[in-house]
Amino acid sequence: MDEKILVTRSSMPDFEEYCNEIKGFWDNHWLTNMGEKHVQLQKALEERFEVPHVTLYTNGHLALENILAAMNLPKHGEVITSPFTFASTTHAIVRNGLEPVFCDINDTDYTIDTDKIERLITDNTCAIVPVHVYGNLCDVEKIQKIADKYDLKVIYDAAHAFGVTYKGVSAACFGNASMFSFHATKVFNTIEGGALCYSDDSLVQKLYDMKNFGIHGPEDVAYVGGNAKMNEFQAAMGICNLRHIDDEIEKRRKVTEHYRSRLENVSGIILCKPQKDVKPNYGYFPVVFDEKLFGATRNEVFKALADNNINARKYFYPISNTFECFHGKYDVNETPVALHISKRVLTLPLYADLSEEIVDKICDIILSLRKAD
Repeated sequence: MDEKILVTRSSMPDFEEYCNEIKGFWDNHWLTNMGEKHVQLQKALEERFEVPHVTLYTNGHLALENILAAMNLPKHGEVITSPFTFASTTHAIVRNGLEPVFCDINDTDYTIDTDKIERLITDNTCAIVPVHVYGNLCDVEKIQKIADKYDLKVIYDAAHAFGVTYKGVSAACFGNASMFSFHATKVFNTIEGGALCYSDDSLVQKLYDMKNFGIHGPEDVAYVGGNAKMNEFQAAMGICNLRHIDDEIEKRRKVTEHYRSRLENVSGIILCKPQKDVKPNYGYFPVVFDEKLFGATRNEVFKALADNNINARKYFYPISNTFECFHGKYDVNETPVALHISKRVLTLPLYADLSEEIVDKICDIILSLRKAD
């Protein structure tokens, strides 16, 4: 295969549509600092998510750092989270002076195992940061019951969950807050970007202060804040992409269904089953390989695809509690399911305009490695 197939490709509007969205910048020269497009996108997302408040950020990581800081959690407080996630989740906790406590995941949808959370709670536990993985939602009802029982904050890493609903309710509505990533690789992107969704009115000014140096006016700086503002070019891309998001998700659904038609019920290949009462966004297509049944390891499949110019991704590998920056601090054997899945999972290329022909080529390569029955 001559064309390099990436694991994802950013959804983008027509060039003319984006140019039309940004052409006013050459008249008003307002490129950042919560301009017209920023306000427009914020309101559009509040309406789509059906949440009282959306605060936009230049990226999802700073959004997560800010909401953890805004919760006034005690210094060195323990935060229960999942190791099966992108580095950002863990780093945001640590950079706030908090201690990650890693809870294992379940082996069906790879989200935090709610049956194992309570045993990790101590007098120092102050929050739970569950992660919606691949668009699979955590057990939000059980997590909230645990949080209420122990008076804990719940902040969702919803980076993968744009457009996902549970019983008709947006993923943005659960917990004390939800963080979304609008990175170029996500189902919905603003080039780079992110957002916090929440209902607590008291957080609005606090988060604004945190992302804009605490500036209240030209001569009034009331808070020691940082800089995490979404600029107007990012917001304009978001406005354009939001117009087409439902069509993009539908295209992703068709790609996903074609993968399923080729790989489902193959011995040694494990696919996530659709979650009850969840409307997915088809953001990722993870495949777990049981090498004993399939006849090839994840790494062998990864190499075979790479040899054919197809870029799959070992996502998430390695898991957070094995990172070099935490060397010797955590016992990975305490999260055996996460470790097991991380060594066997591969996310296959998935984006809206991926053709059936390419999906078939990918599946043919994978199936050619299967051992004979």
